[in-house]
Amino acid sequence: MDLLLTNLSSPVVLAFGLGLLARAVRSDLAIPPQIQVYLSIFLLLAIGLKGGVALRGQDPGNLLLLLAMTIAAGIATTFSAYALARIALGDDRREAGALAAHYGSVSAVTFIAANQFVERAGTPAEGVLVALVVALEVPALLVGLWLAHRGEDRRIHPEHHTLREVFTGKTCLLLVGGLAIGVISGPGGIKAVDAMYFALFQGVLMLFMIDMGMVAANRLAELRRGWWKLGLYATGVPLLHGLAGVLLAHACGLSAAGAAVFGAMLSSASYIAAPAAVRAGLPDANAGRCITAALGLTFPFNLGIGIPLYAGFAHWLAG
Repeated sequence: MDLLLTNLSSPVVLAFGLGLLARAVRSDLAIPPQIQVYLSIFLLLAIGLKGGVALRGQDPGNLLLLLAMTIAAGIATTFSAYALARIALGDDRREAGALAAHYGSVSAVTFIAANQFVERAGTPAEGVLVALVVALEVPALLVGLWLAHRGEDRRIHPEHHTLREVFTGKTCLLLVGGLAIGVISGPGGIKAVDAMYFALFQGVLMLFMIDMGMVAANRLAELRRGWWKLGLYATGVPLLHGLAGVLLAHACGLSAAGAAVFGAMLSSASYIAAPAAVRAGLPDANAGRCITAALGLTFPFNLGIGIPLYAGFAHWLAG
């Protein structure tokens, strides 16, 4: 409860709430599209740089183990999200595959929020987690599309196009590029841009979260009949994946902070890379429903309740 209250009173969560309020009262507050793009580029590059510095000197054997664990976890959560969509929501193969691609993948913003949460608690997570974000995104998109197309006689394989889109997309390129710059430059070299990317990080994140709050409010307004089933799916599936992620990360030797962040990663749902992949590979699927669930329901749930819950569970496991 203390972790939950601390999280709900943090500037990041309150900024998200301000965005929700702005739409609820029909304010004319708006962040221009060009500024939205700048904010996301800044945050992704900053978290990549920070992870790259922390990754320097990482044991290669341990890194390979964590990467293998992450890929396996991404595949498992995609199958889980698919099966639950078929059973609980009664979705056909296409719609379940689209949801699975979103819920097996990862939200970089949720990862950033979880990182900030454990840092505020005075126990930063391992830098290797930035590399795991990229490793978690790719398999889910490919497996989700495969599940949707399973049994079809197709000459065209959209997963090939999707793989290229993922690796050349903004999220992957900035995170991997930031990692590389951080590893090569090291702590000494990064000091030259310290004031720009680290000192201003919290303030830029607040602006970004205000925008996210307004976007999420717009998505919530789109919910129609059957919203309660989608609501249960969009909170129950992340909770299941998040707690399993904490257990898995703890078993692989990550710290309590690292396990909490990894749990948040597994519990998150992509609303940037996955929608693009689904539009390319599953043009007939209801992409709007997937984005509404991921951004309008799962993201606020994790931001307010999920992250402190995973942190509490991780600390309990650590004794």
